[in-house]
Amino acid sequence: MSRAAASTPPPQARPRLAFFERYLPLWVALCMAVGVMFGKALPAAVQSLRGFEFARGSQINVPIAVLIWLMITPMMMKVDFGAIRNVGRKPAGLLVTLFVNWVVKPFSMALLAWFFFRLVFAHFIGRAEADQYIAGCIILAAAPCTAMVFVWSHLTNGDPAYTLIQVSVNDLIMLVAFVPLVQFLVTGASSLTVPFRVLLYSVIVFIVIPLAAGALLRAWLIRGRGKQWFEQRLLPRFAPVTITALLATLVFIFAFQADNITSRFFHVLLIAVPITLQVYFNASLAYGLMRLFKVEYSVAAPGALIGASNFFELAVATAIALFGPDSGAALATVVGVLVEVPVMLSVCAACNRTRHWFVYPSPGEARP
Repeated sequence: MSRAAASTPPPQARPRLAFFERYLPLWVALCMAVGVMFGKALPAAVQSLRGFEFARGSQINVPIAVLIWLMITPMMMKVDFGAIRNVGRKPAGLLVTLFVNWVVKPFSMALLAWFFFRLVFAHFIGRAEADQYIAGCIILAAAPCTAMVFVWSHLTNGDPAYTLIQVSVNDLIMLVAFVPLVQFLVTGASSLTVPFRVLLYSVIVFIVIPLAAGALLRAWLIRGRGKQWFEQRLLPRFAPVTITALLATLVFIFAFQADNITSRFFHVLLIAVPITLQVYFNASLAYGLMRLFKVEYSVAAPGALIGASNFFELAVATAIALFGPDSGAALATVVGVLVEVPVMLSVCAACNRTRHWFVYPSPGEARP
């Protein structure tokens, strides 16, 4: 038996999604239908909920903010920032992910959105609508995935510890890079002006608060009950809370977007085109760079998925805070929710089929 064959990892059982994640596209579709029906049947009630803001003119909706806290905080509790100390062991995977997330992805999305909405779809979409859709796509691309990436990593037999490192570093960068990046790209790619104060409030409400709450709760609970109890007993109990909050958030979002969706369904299909293309482009780029730099598969696959997926909870909330719940920007981020799940599942399948690309020969042997 050759050394190359001996180094080939034994086949592993294909991981399966839990019941909710397996049928996530169905739940999203049901939430969309319920939200739209609610928005069309009870417009006065929806308007009242839409006007319930933290402060006059803040555009930060209280019900959505509370639901997003319930959804994101348990995910933030999983983030062990102490793991960042171990990143020096395998720096190539993290560097590729950061390069794709912060150098390529936002700018490629801005270019694709501008190209399609200003040129290709110009006969179907007005200039004001195009600006809104461009802004929504940019906001979506500027927020790397935090929560669902753990699901994608599991589906590809990714290294959970390294995935945690990638998520942790991205969250820290997002604290300082998200606001200026969105402001720069939205202003440059469209005629819209992004109010810095509102964007900053969005980051504080939807990133800083749940991140701080998650970190504090993690430290307090581990100190009091131990890490094993925290990870194996407590965190799984938050799953129903997170799922319920996610579904309720989608119902609210689709209720607020009811008129947009029913009157501009063709636009929903058009918005899906650049979003889908950028997911496949960034996943392919990250995956290819991982192979070029000989990163092991268990790091390469999650890295490609992080580089392609989006923190859609933050994106939707930010678009609503900046431009309003019934804006075209908010609609574009909602389309991102609809596109992400089936597209990312196909990326996971592609990674699983190509894992043999990352079985490298020992030094002195020919590459397979």
